[in-house]
Order: sequence, then structure tokens, then C-alpha cells
Amino acid sequence: FILIDEYDGEVVQDKPGFAARYCDRRFGIGADGVLFLSKADHADIRMRLFQPDRSEAEMCGNGIRCLVRYAIDEKYLNSETCTIETLAGVMKVDVDSGWIRVNMGTPVYSGIEYTGGYEVHSTNTGVPHAVIFVDDLNLAIDEIAPGIRYAPVFPEGANVNFVRIENDHEIRIRTYERGVEQETLSCGTGSVASAFISHRLGRTGDRVTVHTTGGDLRVTIAEDGVAFMEGTAVRVYEGTVLV
Repeated sequence: FILIDEYDGEVVQDKPGFAARYCDRRFGIGADGVLFLSKADHADIRMRLFQPDRSEAEMCGNGIRCLVRYAIDEKYLNSETCTIETLAGVMKVDVDSGWIRVNMGTPVYSGIEYTGGYEVHSTNTGVPHAVIFVDDLNLAIDEIAPGIRYAPVFPEGANVNFVRIENDHEIRIRTYERGVEQETLSCGTGSVASAFISHRLGRTGDRVTVHTTGGDLRVTIAEDGVAFMEGTAVRVYEGTVLV
């Protein structure tokens, strides 16, 4: 992600245009989205996320972790527990020894659809997700996923997750993200969606390690149905661009 600090005031007015320009991996900086950090009315800080296609996402699990890591480093947060305002609601976050744990709320299960020749489980973890179980992840995802992402059963579009069960406490996934319009290395809400559906179907337990191309995340489904996602976040570099 690119992160723009607007804690002391707005820096970028045309946020959709900025995201389209600087997420470009050839002529911009290169990113899956742009996070904007600002003060919040109903939480400790606020996060907005704009994607390469200029759309604004409701929320992003991985983005929240990055935002919190930065906010702690910059002393905007001084507690191990904080709240983040997003379009999907206020998210509660706990930090422990570098691991950032996000309360992702209770996923909503919408049932099974048969789309593009696949059995597709539909759920919402802050954003809509399609979850598809496969035996082999060696798939041409950027070719297969758009037909599911734009399927009529998903009027707002959906992120598409292909999931392979490793054992009762590990799954491996690949995700095609709406707004990015290609496969990404990791998706937090997609990891939660995949772990939630796997657990709901009795194929995994309530604690799951999700292996993504970009690294591992830990997902826990509590007895009351609330999902928690844990992972780390790293600041790669800082720079200045002309706006």
C-alpha cells in the first residue's frame, strides 16, 4: 500500500485520481491501493482506501494493519488497543509484540451459487467475497476470476478467493481483488472469508493459519461468530511526490 498521512489536514483532494496514477506499477509508485489516514469523529483514527480503478473500498483488513502500524510509529496512537473508522464501521484493533489483531466483526453468509462452473460460497467480511474450494491452486486466476467477480449474483462485484484445505488448521488461498482487478499477494478480508467458510463447512477448526503468496495470517472464529485476523505490518520506505 501507499499511505498518505492527513492527520493534520487534507493533502490530496482528488483521491480517486491520485490512486489511479500512483498505484500504476509502470508509471507510478506501484501499489494495490492508497490508504489515507486522518483524525476521526467516532474512533481514534480514520482510514479511507482508494483503489487503482478509482473506486473507494468499504474497508481492508491488511490496510488496517498497515495504518495502525504507521499510526503507532508516528505516536498518533498511544495504546495497545485502538479503534479505526471505516466505511464498513468502526473496527477494534489490538497490538501485541508487533502482531496486529483486528476484530473483523461477524461474517455474513449468503449461501451457495453455481457460477462459471464452480460452486461459489458467498460471504461478506466488510466487503463481498466469493469463496471457491479447489484441489489444485495452479489456476489462471486472472482469466477465471473476472467471470465470477462480475456475476449477476454479485451486484456490487466481489473479491474471488480460491481455497485449498491443507489440514484442519491450515488453508492456502489465492485472491483476485475487486478494484485492483487482478490477483494480489494477500487479502485480509479474503483470508477471513476463506477461514470462515472453511470453518462453517466443518473442514477446519476455529483457529486457522491462512497461507497467502504474500505471507501468513492467523484467523480465529470465536464462539459468538466474531472473526479475528492477526498479522504483522512493515514500513518499507518513505518518499515525496508532487500532487
